[in-house]
Amino acid sequence: MTQNPPDLRPDLARAQLSDTRRDGQPTIGMVSLGCPKALVDSERILTRLRAEGYGISPDYSGADAVIVNTCGFLDSAKAESLEAIGEAITENGRVIVTGCLGADPEYITGAHPKVLAVTGPHQYEQVLDAVHSAVPPDPDPFVDLLPASGVKLTPRHYSYLKISEGCNHSCKFCIIPDMRGKLASRPARAVLREAEKLVENGVQELLVISQDTSAYGTDWKDRDDKFPILSLARDLGSLGAWVRMHYVYPYPHVRDLVPLMAEGLILPYLDIPFQHAHPDTLKRMARPAAAARTLDEIAAWRETCPDITLRSTFIVGYPGETEEEFQTLLDWLDEAQLDRVGCFQYENVEGARSNALPDHVPDEVKQDRWNRFMEKSMQISEAKLAAKVGQTLGVIVDEVDAEAATCRTTADAPEIDGNLFIDEGFEALQPGQRIKVTVDEAGDYDLWGRLDSKP
Repeated sequence: MTQNPPDLRPDLARAQLSDTRRDGQPTIGMVSLGCPKALVDSERILTRLRAEGYGISPDYSGADAVIVNTCGFLDSAKAESLEAIGEAITENGRVIVTGCLGADPEYITGAHPKVLAVTGPHQYEQVLDAVHSAVPPDPDPFVDLLPASGVKLTPRHYSYLKISEGCNHSCKFCIIPDMRGKLASRPARAVLREAEKLVENGVQELLVISQDTSAYGTDWKDRDDKFPILSLARDLGSLGAWVRMHYVYPYPHVRDLVPLMAEGLILPYLDIPFQHAHPDTLKRMARPAAAARTLDEIAAWRETCPDITLRSTFIVGYPGETEEEFQTLLDWLDEAQLDRVGCFQYENVEGARSNALPDHVPDEVKQDRWNRFMEKSMQISEAKLAAKVGQTLGVIVDEVDAEAATCRTTADAPEIDGNLFIDEGFEALQPGQRIKVTVDEAGDYDLWGRLDSKP
């Protein structure tokens, strides 16, 4: 887990609102940690508060209280969350804690007894109650106007769209079901209404997120569609924005999403957490142990949509992982030729069943395997990007400064994948524009190109 990048952190006031504070207006600051799903929770909390007349503070000193939205997935994430809470207490003194770490309130209050309140993940009403107790609302209906799209903590041209909470899997290394519960899908009408509102207000890219995106709607008992994610993806694709699918568990019906990518309805991009490739390691993880069949699925996806980009994450140094098992992972990576790859060294998480497994891997071995894995994945990325030199690609502009325009292709999700840079003739470009660029140069993870024409 990492803290949100500096240009996205809500405690640095990147909310898309005026920071002008009317006289007497109660004002709240926020620190948001962890994954995009937590960022969406932060946006919802701030939108509710803004609707009640609260201002959003750009710094600790200007806030009447601070909300810290925590992450509790890994021990390192817990430590970062505790550090952020301590910083907020030092800088402001009035702190409300929410998020995944809030599922264990004694852990927080044991370290920081001065916090005003602790609530768990997606407990919006409890957070609002805590804010009301600490800083009573004082709305002015003639002045306190809420943007139609709500409070956003991302740039105006893209937005995360959370379609469900929770997860029905029981992976031994994960405690998310304990923190966030079983799968609970949002009604399709609500998701589409939110997406339509976002697009109407200028959002050019919808990043679809959940704990298990491909399972969306399978918790509905009387559903018309066996796999509602398929109809939702088609409906989202009709809105005219880029639609990018994240956290897609590799169920067989994922193959039915790929034709929508070939049609151009949704982006040809799948973010799928494979985690490992050796069947014994996968069994110890309580993950599907059919890596060979996964290669067949990947081949079928690419046959249907040759331009598809595949991103995945893996864990090295999982308890019991032998050198042979790790080598199988490297060999599988060679065959799979994934476009974008992330890798984590295994880390114990309090409450995870994997902690009790035998044969934990020494830290130095985990580091060595991580280095070797990343070297292999970098070689694959470098070769794949080099093959794009000379191609003309559709990109979206993220940022323009004095030196270059920073863009992303359809193969690049914000903050986790690479970028495409334009360093000549870019001055008139604006964030959110979708343009055509001819690729001139490729690096390990990034591209450089020249402006071709607007699509």
